[in-house]
Amino acid sequence: MASTPSLRIGTRGSPLALAQAEETRRRLEEAFPELTGAIHTEIIHTTGDNIQDRPLSAIGGKGLFTKEIDEAQLEGRVDIAVHSMKDVPTVLPDGLILAALLPREDVRDVLISSKGRSLAELPAGAVVGSASLRRAAQILRRRPDLSVISFRGNVQTRLRKLAEGQVDATLLAMAGLNRLGILPIEAAPLSTEEMLPAVAQGAIGITCREDDARARELLAVLDHLPTRQRVTAERTFLAVLDGSCRTPIAGLAELKEEGRLDFTGMILKPDGSSAYDVVAAGLATEAESLGRSAGETLLKLAGPTFLAPHS
Repeated sequence: MASTPSLRIGTRGSPLALAQAEETRRRLEEAFPELTGAIHTEIIHTTGDNIQDRPLSAIGGKGLFTKEIDEAQLEGRVDIAVHSMKDVPTVLPDGLILAALLPREDVRDVLISSKGRSLAELPAGAVVGSASLRRAAQILRRRPDLSVISFRGNVQTRLRKLAEGQVDATLLAMAGLNRLGILPIEAAPLSTEEMLPAVAQGAIGITCREDDARARELLAVLDHLPTRQRVTAERTFLAVLDGSCRTPIAGLAELKEEGRLDFTGMILKPDGSSAYDVVAAGLATEAESLGRSAGETLLKLAGPTFLAPHS
């Protein structure tokens, strides 16, 4: 009997990225036992991984953590790619599709500090490390007396820097901590009302080439409809705002009873001095139109200059 053709997964090399690739491999093997032993992981270093000495917004544009992986797919060096969806641009390169979304993890951000269990408890002037303009803007909106500095690195690196006293506090995604099996004793989850998450936070997306019928068929079995509906609303909202890592934007869609979808979105000035938010609701089956409408509403509220590059 002929052996099963291999399937090559492209991923970044961080512990979290590898954990997400491993979850994908496990789910594929559970769904297709014949793939056991035939799935191989290829680590691909991205621009976002290679440049660690500058804020993301300074090297920015879109696709910092996906460009090289996309290229590997299009060149046929890997068959599928596993991504944290909050890193994936709203428009994929021609020839690639988002073939599956795995069940979404906890969407909340987590404050990690020995000096407070909430933003309100942090002492005046405390230094918070964050690589996210979204988090920084929301922190400063609530606590303009705090100092927020750029804080790059994977989860383990940031926890080490915190332990060394380089900062008084940092924020991480609960989803990443859960997937790594790490929960520091100082970790305090923040409600989504206190810290609205990044678009698609906690979701794992898997892409493949549009013309790869085998990969599409395999990944279709893994696609989680409730997660896709939520992420579709959020990413459509982001696309309307043309968000990049230079723009503090947050958005969260939540499924409710009877197929309803509640959406909350926000845009902020980087220093937290000004913000606009929108709340909307609709049918989960109309997630795209819900996200688009919310984005258009926010654009009208904020006006044409709010998202300008100099803002």
